[in-house]
Amino acid sequence: MRKAGYTMYSFNSRVRYSEMNHNKQILDVSSIINYFQDCSTFQSEDLNRGVSYTLTNNKIWLLSSWQLQVLKPAHLGDFVTIGTWPYAFKGFYGYRNFILKDDSDNVLAIADSIWTYYDPEAAKPIKVLKDSTGYTLEPPYPMEHLDRKISIPKQVTAGPSFPVVKSNIDSYHHVNNGQYVKMAEEFLPDNFFISCMRVDYRMQAILGDIIIPLISKRIDCYTIILADVSEKPYAIVEFYGKSVVKEQSIL
Repeated sequence: MRKAGYTMYSFNSRVRYSEMNHNKQILDVSSIINYFQDCSTFQSEDLNRGVSYTLTNNKIWLLSSWQLQVLKPAHLGDFVTIGTWPYAFKGFYGYRNFILKDDSDNVLAIADSIWTYYDPEAAKPIKVLKDSTGYTLEPPYPMEHLDRKISIPKQVTAGPSFPVVKSNIDSYHHVNNGQYVKMAEEFLPDNFFISCMRVDYRMQAILGDIIIPLISKRIDCYTIILADVSEKPYAIVEFYGKSVVKEQSIL
């Protein structure tokens, strides 16, 4: 697919009943994130840089942060296109955009993400070597960029703790990135419509870990800290309401 100078990897899908937020009858934010993760995974697999390659070569991409902006809702049965492209590799980091469109080519959601190239055997980040990834770089999407680091609010309220279960775990044996978003969504009120979301990943939770949710509410904004028993964050998820972030011009 080519649009306004962008060549992106994409696949087509249709919004399923299982992907909806049943209070609002629209595509759930965590389902959008799952679409985006699947898209980048499909691209990596097609370039022979997928799960088997990373596990064999002891090099993986760990997600450091998301910034998602929802411009228009997607509804049950809508035909959608999900696209992605990397736009930079700097030091340990890779930078990647994602896009969700309807069948009329209208942009429904856009995301920016930062990834860390990591050696799990050495337990440390490693530098991305030039031309070693197999990916073609494209220009970044012209969106407003918020700070990738999220400050922990001073006033928080602890929610009920819960364990990490098997369904939260991915092929790298830690909690999948999208699962943190789904966990955090549980603490939003039913009438809260998400226009923007940020996620700041701090450390990896594994099977059996206990997660303590710490919740902060401000005007049109909820911050959910998913922490360990000592209140050290695994991930910090921040949700903004409709009135906070202006819509961006679409390609």
